[in-house]
Amino acid sequence: MKALSTYQNFYFVGIGGIGMSALARYFNASGRKVMGYDKTATKITSALISEGIDIIFEDVVSEETKHLNPENTLVIFTPAIKKLEILNHFNGHGFTVLKRAKVLGLITENTACIAVAGTHGKTTTSSLVAHLCKEANLSFSAFLGGIAENFKSNFLYNGSDISVVEADEYDRSFLNLSPDWAVITSTDADHLDIYGDKATIEQGFKDFATLVPADNQLFVRKGINIGRNAKSYAVNEEADYYSDNIREIGDKIYFDFHTPTEEINDFEWEIPGIHNVENATVAIAILHNLGVDFETLKQGIANFKGIKRRYTKHRFENGKIYIDDYAHHPTELNAVIGSIKTFYPEKKLLVVFQPHLFSRTRDFADGFAESLDKADELILLDIYPARELQENFEGVTSSWLSEKINLETREVSNLEDAFSRIKEKNFDVLLTVGAGNIDTLYDGIVEWLSGK
Repeated sequence: MKALSTYQNFYFVGIGGIGMSALARYFNASGRKVMGYDKTATKITSALISEGIDIIFEDVVSEETKHLNPENTLVIFTPAIKKLEILNHFNGHGFTVLKRAKVLGLITENTACIAVAGTHGKTTTSSLVAHLCKEANLSFSAFLGGIAENFKSNFLYNGSDISVVEADEYDRSFLNLSPDWAVITSTDADHLDIYGDKATIEQGFKDFATLVPADNQLFVRKGINIGRNAKSYAVNEEADYYSDNIREIGDKIYFDFHTPTEEINDFEWEIPGIHNVENATVAIAILHNLGVDFETLKQGIANFKGIKRRYTKHRFENGKIYIDDYAHHPTELNAVIGSIKTFYPEKKLLVVFQPHLFSRTRDFADGFAESLDKADELILLDIYPARELQENFEGVTSSWLSEKINLETREVSNLEDAFSRIKEKNFDVLLTVGAGNIDTLYDGIVEWLSGK
């Protein structure tokens, strides 16, 4: 195919997705004409429009679309998109149509690519790597799977020598990348609609690991067998790179960091959870290997603000605490609920959870039930279907999942009624959690708890 540099126009089908919007911002920042379609308007699409990108929300072939030229227009789509008239038009009129992952792979070919993979932790880790690159003023671009609070974006341009990318395992997308450095945070079973079973997804990560050119440029969480030599990292246990002596003082967490030859004390960190110290550990390790000094790394760790919807925490004058999180897998739920129970063991926790995908709910129902049992009270929302159709998953509902949960104080609700139900509850800590559209509750809850 032609080089990306030969295209003047880029059309994104599914432009509002977190990965798609980062690519759209990249081409927009490089002075190209960017446009696209999405099914629904969101905060992300509103932001893209304000940045000068044209977006339509109807699946129709507009006059502007009809006049696009296949010679200078590249069409990019996400595999989450089903059949559309717009996509049919492009496929039927000679346009080059590529998956998002393929285009991201083409961008990484000509850079020193740092790719962060894993079924959990990759968004926080890749965003932190990008943040530390910025602190060190390296020449880099970052394509992230979440909105980094420091940048208020999922894309950052600070040059083009390095690319920092979130390596998505869905649809085996990460095998399109050309990583020079890579992280594998976890290989838990997920996306079984694509992989079928745990062994197959583990093989996918092993295939990804083979893309990294050198053992000392591949960093793998200790305990994961990735089929080749790599640098290990861990928390509270020895590894090639590890952190320990973790303690909480006020709202800050402090930890010590170890390389194979050095110990650096008293990193200061605002992001709660042992799993997040683990993410910080590997980010520090990579940047140290890129030659960044520990003074700069300490400063970067201290002023990292986290990711929107990754343990976003508010304290209110009435003493209540509100946490919003993106967790949508039992392992992630265990991490966020476990952190809350660790830091606030005496406080009553109300969890409002929106399951994401019928297939994931079915495949991990017992794990979800075990995780949610750790709440003090639960509001279980209807399943968010995303790309799936409910008729293909007969009997898989939130009421069905609820029957597997032992917690007595639980109920099932639709999203529309959730806010009014929350306001009726007595709680000390409120956790809203899930990867669908549960985030639409966020602003109203903050205003309510603020007394506005």
